[in-house]
Amino acid sequence: MKTFNLCILLSLAVTVYCVPVLQLTAQDERFAETYLKKFFNLTEERGPVARRGISPLSKKLTEMQRFFGLTITGMLDSETVEMMKKPRCGVPDTKLARFSTFGNNLKWEKNSLTYRIENYTPDMSRSEVDDSIERALQVWARVTPLRFTRLYSGTADIMISFGSGYHGDSYPFDGPGNTLAHAFAPSEYNSIGGDAHFDEDETFTFNSDRGYILFLVAAHEFGHSLGLSHSDDPGALMYPVYSFTRPDTFILPRDDVNGIQSLYGPNPDEDPVSPGPTPPTTPNACDSTMVLDAVATLRGEMLFFKDKFFWRSHPQRREPQQSLIQNFWPRAPINIDAAYESPESDNVFLFKGRKVWAVSGYDVVPGYPKRLTDIGLPYSVKRIDAALFDVDSRKTLFFVGKYYYSYDEATRTVDQGFPKRVDETFSGLTGRVTAAFQYRGFTYIYSGPYMHEYSLRSGRLFRVLRNSYFLQCTNF
Repeated sequence: MKTFNLCILLSLAVTVYCVPVLQLTAQDERFAETYLKKFFNLTEERGPVARRGISPLSKKLTEMQRFFGLTITGMLDSETVEMMKKPRCGVPDTKLARFSTFGNNLKWEKNSLTYRIENYTPDMSRSEVDDSIERALQVWARVTPLRFTRLYSGTADIMISFGSGYHGDSYPFDGPGNTLAHAFAPSEYNSIGGDAHFDEDETFTFNSDRGYILFLVAAHEFGHSLGLSHSDDPGALMYPVYSFTRPDTFILPRDDVNGIQSLYGPNPDEDPVSPGPTPPTTPNACDSTMVLDAVATLRGEMLFFKDKFFWRSHPQRREPQQSLIQNFWPRAPINIDAAYESPESDNVFLFKGRKVWAVSGYDVVPGYPKRLTDIGLPYSVKRIDAALFDVDSRKTLFFVGKYYYSYDEATRTVDQGFPKRVDETFSGLTGRVTAAFQYRGFTYIYSGPYMHEYSLRSGRLFRVLRNSYFLQCTNF
């Protein structure tokens, strides 16, 4: 009897706002042991989970923490329990790698595949469902020789249906939240191979963050239908969490392209002169040439922004945790220009172009985004290159080209005598400022891949460091 790999797409996993303080209970310990048995193949018991320093439990906790980018302690802690309690996929996370495939590299042995939509969700119009499914399949056709033809009756290679609870297979859905959908690995010898099922108890949408965008869910599931398993790259479509992205701006990430082309090869019809948009890659903290978009603090943590990602680094955490900006702040911009934390308002401000967003908790503060002129900056300022809050003066410094402004957040005015040239205050700084923040009495100014350490009181330059000084590489 053949066995088939099933994957259940995660529901939206939202990163906690700050490091959780959680009192572990006996129920947490039992839950953790069950979790590790189900998803990380914990097979041997060595007493209660409370004795968590004992192998193999410690080994499995380490595997789980590494996969999700948590602090690797080999111990059950609050951060690990919080991750375990997030809604997740039913497939074991045993492959600690970027893109991965199902066992024996399961794939279709043909490039012409058929699909059929058996029924529809009432959440969307039929035309919206049809369009979402077609575009999701084209995500994969665009980078491979695979071509998809729709059937309106009979059995197709990929049968697509909506259902709830027990819906015709051995993997019932669990009601609203948690799992969104599941799909089966390719097989031409069993009717369920390649099929994709969507949980009707969820709210699917065409292009809104007030629910789950069907195009994104379906594109992930069809990756499984074609032979891909999960990736531990948080920027990949095949990462086991739902990540909100506008469908009209979606480009299949490089990790997914590499994965699907390892099975089927590249698209032979791609125009070599105009090959289309470049697949995005996930920023790597070990890239010594990386130029950060922004750096800010958040209640004792440091935040490092790059493209649609940011890293959270806490003094008590040895490894920075990488997340998608819009998994943390769903309505915030990506590819930002600058950011800073304001102790005055207890908000984090994000800048992009002529606009500024204020975020608190997981939400954009009502009334934002605002224009830069709305907060008192001159119309000539078209974008902010970097920003920091100076603890001593209680003023915000905005860096714009070769100049910087001192800004009073309380009065929403620029101080007299500004702007000033950056090199008047920050000696030795000749390049454009790309990020800035303060930490433990020092001011850190980034210019390209380098960081300059100053005393703002004296203007003295102490050291020039690589941007990896705080954002440390964890590839050992």
